[in-house]
Amino acid sequence: MPVPKILIVDDEPLMCSSLSSLLDSEGYQTETRLSGKEAKRFLATHHVDLVLSDFVLPDLNGYEVMECVHERNPEAVVIIMTGYASIERAVEALKRGAYDYIQKPFEPEKLMRIVKNAIEQKRLKDENKIISSKLVLMEERYKDLVQNSPDIIYTLDEKGNFTFISDAVERLLGYKTSNLVGRHFSAIVHEEDLDKSTWFFKERRTDERTHAGIELRLKRKNRLNRAREGFVTAELKSTGIYTRPSGENDKKYIGSYGVARDVSNRKRLETQLQHFQKMKTIATLAGGIAHDFNNLMMGIQGNISLTLLEMEKDHPSVPRVKNIESFVQSANELTKQLLGFARVGKYEVKPIDINDLIYRTIQMFGRTKKEINISTKLHKNIWATEVDPGQIEQVLLNLFVNAWQAMPGGGSIAVETDNVELDHSEVKAFSAKPGKFVKISVADTGVGMDKTTRERIFDPFFTTKDMGRGTGLGLASAYGIIKNHGGSIDVHSKEFEGATFTIYLPVSEKEVVKEKAMDETVVKGSETVLLVDDEEVILEVGEQLLLQLGYQVIPAKNGKEAVELYEQYRKDISIVILDMIMPHMGGGETFDKLKDINPGVKTLLSSGYSIDGEASEIIQRGCNGFIQKPFKLYHLSQKIREIIDLKR
Repeated sequence: MPVPKILIVDDEPLMCSSLSSLLDSEGYQTETRLSGKEAKRFLATHHVDLVLSDFVLPDLNGYEVMECVHERNPEAVVIIMTGYASIERAVEALKRGAYDYIQKPFEPEKLMRIVKNAIEQKRLKDENKIISSKLVLMEERYKDLVQNSPDIIYTLDEKGNFTFISDAVERLLGYKTSNLVGRHFSAIVHEEDLDKSTWFFKERRTDERTHAGIELRLKRKNRLNRAREGFVTAELKSTGIYTRPSGENDKKYIGSYGVARDVSNRKRLETQLQHFQKMKTIATLAGGIAHDFNNLMMGIQGNISLTLLEMEKDHPSVPRVKNIESFVQSANELTKQLLGFARVGKYEVKPIDINDLIYRTIQMFGRTKKEINISTKLHKNIWATEVDPGQIEQVLLNLFVNAWQAMPGGGSIAVETDNVELDHSEVKAFSAKPGKFVKISVADTGVGMDKTTRERIFDPFFTTKDMGRGTGLGLASAYGIIKNHGGSIDVHSKEFEGATFTIYLPVSEKEVVKEKAMDETVVKGSETVLLVDDEEVILEVGEQLLLQLGYQVIPAKNGKEAVELYEQYRKDISIVILDMIMPHMGGGETFDKLKDINPGVKTLLSSGYSIDGEASEIIQRGCNGFIQKPFKLYHLSQKIREIIDLKR
């Protein structure tokens, strides 16, 4: 069959270019025109299979474009696009002969599905003319094509019995063609879809043609592999066969001709896409909650630090205050889980030896879970991978805890690492580039999971534990963290056969960075600090903390005020501590205006979010550092001193 030719008509050059690139990549031949008159001139001398037209053009509307197509190229199929859709307009377009009607903006997959269906429908119509007039010749001419098609091609008599069915039915469903010819089509239709298939057959018989196609489940023969599902999801397209061409009167229905395409894989991918979109929406919500929660925790942590500074070390309330501080730390860990799931949870990324991190995490976990036997098989020359060590440690601990909970009577966890190279087909599922990856697997001997649990295991807030015993965020955050690192995490499990989690992380060519011991020394100073934050409680507690450290403080409650104060006191201000998320003028815009005043301004960015995303971009534009809320006094003091002491 010749390459289908498609004419794109839209007054937006970018839309024409984008659609042309998309359709060309799918093997179609495209032409673009920016107005209705240009399209008319093109159609006067050229043949096309399909016209994809915007409804609102500078000179013609979609109805007029259709009239031109039907007049000069009557066999072409028309699909109307518009950003101003209505039921009435859609119905009118279909009445006037449009194949379909799609509202902007649309997903590329949806457009491609409609285009492919339209081209397929046109092909069936073209072939139907030949079938109706030269049935015997048609059968011979297309025999090889039909039998080599990956789709099931069939014909039915007027009662719905198979008169022909292609050999693809044996590959897809396991039936011999000779055993199906003469039998009713319902023999291979899933019981729950019988009513739908009967309705569709009757619609074809009456030539109403109100639907171009339908999805049905077709039964596999029992002898097929038991591990596979008992049915195939097929997209069915059908056309009636008549004694006369369908446009003539006194025609008699003698059967139908159709194609059944296996769309099981496509349905699986659509389900994955829906899951991805759902996860993305919840992730956005989780990230916002974590940001606001961290701001609240900053207020609490700041007041704790101030309280401890004012109390003698032997004061009887010191243990209680430190206990509150530990609760803040626990809350901070929870927000890290949320930010990890939201894929905005990287704080400090560096190339590491993953074996070292795994060993330390196992040591930490093993001290409290002595009933679990942990074995390792770590590749001696493991490749470096560039990650946030704290986040990957969180992933490993989540997996270990999940395994421990699946083994209430004790059991074993096996951890392995390896160097692997993945090709295009292997990385396609997690949208990465082919290349080198570090593979980590964590296997347990626990109770395993059934199919329903496996499908939801990475969903946020999903848990099999009793109320109050789990948040359902552990594996969801692990999923988000690994995806945010450009990697993949998957699980293989059956009931009563344990579970194996497999992680792939991209390899880094950088040298491994050895971790330094944490220094909790509080460093003081005497310079002037411009403190900018729209949250009153953080502005207040931040000012008190800075005063305790010996600094002079100029507070600003928004970006506009910060710029005005900096213009006034720039000679006195040594550093600006700048909140990233503020109304009207955010941290990024405020920083840019401060740099316009003084290109050498020293700035410490502060946020309830992590350093990913916008914060990272501001850092690249010259901001000197980042601190994530809630922070402790020693961390703040060290960051300030580090930036002030930088040489200009």
